[in-house]
Amino acid sequence: MTPFDAAKTLKRAGLRSPKTLTIAITGACNLTCGHCWVEAGETASAPHVPARALMRLVEELAATGGTGIRFTGGEPLCHPDWPDLIRLARTIGFRSIALQTNAMLLTDEQAALLRTCDFPGLSIQVSLDGAEAPGHDLVRGDGAFDRAVAGIRRLADAGLGRRISIAFTEMRHNLEEFPALLELAAGIGVGAVVAGSLITGGRSAKTPLLAPPAQDQYLRLLDRYATDARFRELYDALGTMAALEWLRGDAPRGECCTFAENPYLTPDGRLYPCLLCHADAYAVTGVFGKGLAASLAEGAPLWTALLRISRSRAEALAACRECPGGLACAGGCMGRAWGSCGDLMAPDDRCGLRQAIYRLK
Repeated sequence: MTPFDAAKTLKRAGLRSPKTLTIAITGACNLTCGHCWVEAGETASAPHVPARALMRLVEELAATGGTGIRFTGGEPLCHPDWPDLIRLARTIGFRSIALQTNAMLLTDEQAALLRTCDFPGLSIQVSLDGAEAPGHDLVRGDGAFDRAVAGIRRLADAGLGRRISIAFTEMRHNLEEFPALLELAAGIGVGAVVAGSLITGGRSAKTPLLAPPAQDQYLRLLDRYATDARFRELYDALGTMAALEWLRGDAPRGECCTFAENPYLTPDGRLYPCLLCHADAYAVTGVFGKGLAASLAEGAPLWTALLRISRSRAEALAACRECPGGLACAGGCMGRAWGSCGDLMAPDDRCGLRQAIYRLK
């Protein structure tokens, strides 16, 4: 199966060819975070993917017309060959290259190496779950905040501040820290702060200390955005948070899920058609042995069936029928529904919040 043939197979099935592939290059991690969806860093976690297999996948992605790649884990900096993967992706000419890291293992030499690969499409996505140590360390362990901020500053000192995107997980204990986190990011010279609500799956489903924010917490934050000029200025310059974007925008949703435009590949070779939708019944296994093109062709009929389910959600879900935001939401994120409760036909786990925001509008 050639990359061209795989692309034709996807198109005939009503699917898109991969645009950005997220590859988990290892299951190893220096942390065992309480909210880790893939439960990385444990004894049973997948080992490092061999560098040769990863490089072959990177080259195959380019051959299928992919223009972006995201290296994640586990913690990708645990993999000894991650710099070579960044260099290869840059040499091939991907329009976007992202490295998702906790930044704790980053050295001055590695920051300098990333500087040599710098271009407008480079993104270094660093996890930071609070503006101060207690909120972050509750999730990631004592000392994690100070080491993560040190890594962020190391990148900024190397001239990469605008390439840094802080990834903030919205949780009940830390949501109120979001404005202060924007202040911290602005002070360091970070390019963006992107928030995403906790999904109660993976390790977080077993951790009673962690929970998604309550609806009234979000409503207070929305009120602060309306009344606090400094917060509004910083958010408009740096921030992205779904709740605030729902308040600010009201355009109808143009389409549902775009399988397999943004697929996700695990370190044990399991390919999902979406970064968020980890339903094993719709995954292709053994990808490192089969190759990317053959795996995409194998996945096409599975993902077409998944696409039909996605398209049916807005009409089938009772929660959508009387919702004033039905056109904008169209059933919400099917991947989040699966991740939070294991049901592709359940409402998005943020459904109640969306409805409250639509009522405000």
